[in-house]
Amino acid sequence: MIISNGTIHDAIHEEAYQSDIAIRDGVITEIGTNIQPLENEEIIDAAGMQIYPGLVEAHSHLGLRTSGAGNMGMDINEKSNIMTPYLRGIDGFYPQDMSVRKALEAGVTTVCAGPGSSNIIGGTFFVTKTYGSSIDKMVMVKTAAMKCAFGENPKNLYGTKGCTSRMTVTGKFREMLYLTQDYMLRKEAAHGDIQKMPKFDMNCEAMIPVLRREIPLKAHAHRADDLCTAIRIAKEFDLKLTLEHCTEAAMIVEELQEAGYPLAVGPALSFPGKSECTSYSFETPGILARAGLSVSIITDHSVVPQENLPICAGLAVRAGMDPFAALQAITINPAKHIGVESRVGSIEIGKDGDVLVATGDILLNSTKVKMVILNGKCVVNQ
Repeated sequence: MIISNGTIHDAIHEEAYQSDIAIRDGVITEIGTNIQPLENEEIIDAAGMQIYPGLVEAHSHLGLRTSGAGNMGMDINEKSNIMTPYLRGIDGFYPQDMSVRKALEAGVTTVCAGPGSSNIIGGTFFVTKTYGSSIDKMVMVKTAAMKCAFGENPKNLYGTKGCTSRMTVTGKFREMLYLTQDYMLRKEAAHGDIQKMPKFDMNCEAMIPVLRREIPLKAHAHRADDLCTAIRIAKEFDLKLTLEHCTEAAMIVEELQEAGYPLAVGPALSFPGKSECTSYSFETPGILARAGLSVSIITDHSVVPQENLPICAGLAVRAGMDPFAALQAITINPAKHIGVESRVGSIEIGKDGDVLVATGDILLNSTKVKMVILNGKCVVNQ
């Protein structure tokens, strides 16, 4: 496939440029002018159109809450236990939900999705493309991060079950980390001798990749103090960390600069239904980006419908964010945030053939996505 004559916004270079793109065997193989087509190769004339990389969402619950199904289709939070690291988001994903198709039609081709934030440790997120009938064929990374939550959510759900303060949330979190450390040491000391091995513990087994820094903690934190607590825990146990939501992040810019962790900011296009979210602002992503921090803009679908990701970035621009920074906040930055930047997030040779063809600036609500190409296949033509 060759996409010709379009104006390319590759999310790497600030200035757009007119060029052709060759996508073969699902991968971008050439970017330039006068690309010679292969025999019977499809050529898409994108004259007058704007070409973007497929959009990337760093924090979503897409496919884990079925549209219109009420509580029957709610597979985001497990309410039976406050500590459920053994859960895998991939086991709750429903590809046939209409929201997945709407996301694809809006140009969102890659999503990091998983359990919600009612549990202190809720289970693992995964990274998936948004086209297909089976998650086993759609998925890019089955275990991308371990979700954890600070602040009001665990208190609200488990307030009558022994968790009534932020100190309790953090204390139980530390306890799980210490238990996993002990479990790991006992397994190592057993040297494979089944008689000496500790009793199997599903929670500890699930947490081992976190302690070994194989996957990051994906830390739900709105308030400034909760963000600082997540950072404190990560440093205490030498863990990888990404900070999610970051509603009050603009209040602690210096601390975030010192820590250097990636930030997923949002959702701001929703009603602040709890006290820790009253500082929702589309100014926040721009403030953080100007401070040199790695910023991804997120919808937290279904809080904000997944298809509104580019609208959220556009509203950040209206609130003062640099347009190129906003584009990067829904393309290459979230790809880095979730560890798949070698495959998606920009238009570069060697990356997956995930490209969208739009009538205008993708950050403007008036723009229409005409075509979505995913893995080199045209999956949306509207």
